Amino acid sequence: MEINYRKTKFLKVAAKLDQCPDSGLPEVVLSGKSNVGKSSLINAIADNKKLARVSQSPGKTREVVYFETDGKLLFADLPGFGYAKASKAEKERFSKLCDDYFRSGRKITLVLNLIDIRHKPSDNDKAMIEFLNNAGIPYFVVFTKCDKMSKMQVGKQIKMMSEEFDFSPDASVFAVSSDKKAGIAELCDAITDFVFLT
Repeated sequence: MEINYRKTKFLKVAAKLDQCPDSGLPEVVLSGKSNVGKSSLINAIADNKKLARVSQSPGKTREVVYFETDGKLLFADLPGFGYAKASKAEKERFSKLCDDYFRSGRKITLVLNLIDIRHKPSDNDKAMIEFLNNAGIPYFVVFTKCDKMSKMQVGKQIKMMSEEFDFSPDASVFAVSSDKKAGIAELCDAITDFVFLT
């Protein structure tokens, strides 16, 4: 099946599970810590810098933000985890939203788990991979901000991270730059293949 990722549009936001859409479309969930580049990745996939709001202040996304692609696919951008400046009550609220989301029984087709290539993996990063492994939820590992390093450094970081994490043998690994569009076409092709050919 062909998917025109440029035909990606904002659908809605949901602050609670009962506000989440029931579209029947395959659902691709974006997860990762605050400021890892989820909104930037959506914009790069859609080739539209104005689609998802990119904030300089991490932790701005406090709801699940939905985008529909070509009438064939749903992207769900979850709140980022690990944002230190949010109040304890706020952190607990959107942490609970993420936890409830994965445990809700929603039919999640694929998770794009984003990790900043530049930083040592956090406990939250490791806990997310462990959760996805234990829950048996299919996921891709997407290393972001790869334009900030040389190709050799990126390769070394991915090797190091692969040793630090217990990635599923079935998890494809991508190195992308939303700014430079590096790796985006390959990621889109892999999403299409996974969602519609597996």
